[in-house]
Amino acid sequence: MEQHGISKLDLKRRNRMQVLKILKQRGPTSRIDIAGMLELTRAAVTIITNEMIEQGIIQEIGEFKHVTEKAPRGRKKILIDINHHYKFAVGVTVEEDNVSVGLSTLAGDVLDKRNCPITTATERREIFEFTERSIKEVMEDNCLESESILGIGIGIFPTMYSRLEISVSDGAPDYSKLRAYAAQKTALPIVFDNSVKGTAMANIDFLKTKDPNRRNIAFLQYGPTMHFVVTNLNDPIVSYDNRTGFVDKMIIDPSAPERCACGRRGCVENELTPQAVIRKVRAVYSAAKTPRLYEMTHGDSSAITVDNIYAAYVKDEIAVVNVVDNTLELMAVLLNNLYFSTNPQKIVLHHFRFSPELPEGALFALLKNHVTAVGGSRVAGKIEQSIIEDKHRFLGGCALVIRELFFDKGGFDKG
Repeated sequence: MEQHGISKLDLKRRNRMQVLKILKQRGPTSRIDIAGMLELTRAAVTIITNEMIEQGIIQEIGEFKHVTEKAPRGRKKILIDINHHYKFAVGVTVEEDNVSVGLSTLAGDVLDKRNCPITTATERREIFEFTERSIKEVMEDNCLESESILGIGIGIFPTMYSRLEISVSDGAPDYSKLRAYAAQKTALPIVFDNSVKGTAMANIDFLKTKDPNRRNIAFLQYGPTMHFVVTNLNDPIVSYDNRTGFVDKMIIDPSAPERCACGRRGCVENELTPQAVIRKVRAVYSAAKTPRLYEMTHGDSSAITVDNIYAAYVKDEIAVVNVVDNTLELMAVLLNNLYFSTNPQKIVLHHFRFSPELPEGALFALLKNHVTAVGGSRVAGKIEQSIIEDKHRFLGGCALVIRELFFDKGGFDKG
């Protein structure tokens, strides 16, 4: 006989998943408040949460403290929260310049990390060996057995797909070959995905200050290629899942003098990336127009880097200042367009720190001024910097595995 509808196990998993997602978004919450949000009876929520407490997934953390002097009569509210040490997550990110491996709690608190700088000459074998060795080390150094690990989340930057022999069809990467290799090395469950999406998730999931009203962010990763994703509290928006690199081809300056290799004029790739800034500075580079930069590079234009560009910028080298300010203005145009096309609560910029030659946050403050001029204070107020430090890139991998194997499964270990 054919059966329809949701099974008891599926219903149980869904209810537990909803409890965890409420706690993730709001922090400590009472059973009665959870019951109201889920439109379930208090008794049903008590059964669900008591079982999760017995399993160590959540925990009671004390009474709700009333802000008024006189607490209302009746049953006191007992707050519950996720037990962020129930399991631990191993995260891995493989990007163009770095492989990052680390260990975190379910809240994204960093417990251990390993980072390995790489170049275009780094072989795939070296990347795999470092990753395998580092996973073993962080588990051993923290005295953790496999039973304590939720799983391994591996985020791979899209430009690294071919180097890791990941084929792509219609924008969707096929991780099956890599998954088969990993299965030979570990019995731990593994989640593979785009590292940009993982870092976006980490920015919304690992905030220390909970915001019940925060639902989504737009996330822009700056670098030699620009990648963009929109994510909400619980799930990535499907239309952006596999095409995070589309921003590179957006036109922000149709009157730009040079065409990109792609044939477009004024696209993001040709106007905003670090190599674009260097190219523009080289166009005005001379002993007369850029004397400070000329001296720093000993008259060799091939020695121009982002760092010495900003060293010249802070010394008010006019030709360099003009290039940088124009770039920031075009970046403001891009952010304005992304904001109005995706309607996020925040746009988070990752890797937009540029150079040690500038004081911390100085470039970001300049950018916000340009965004205000282009899109107004409303748009500028939506721009913020990533909470993920460069040395903690692996947290993107942790966010991927925690979402898929903890929150989306309602804390179930299997199924």
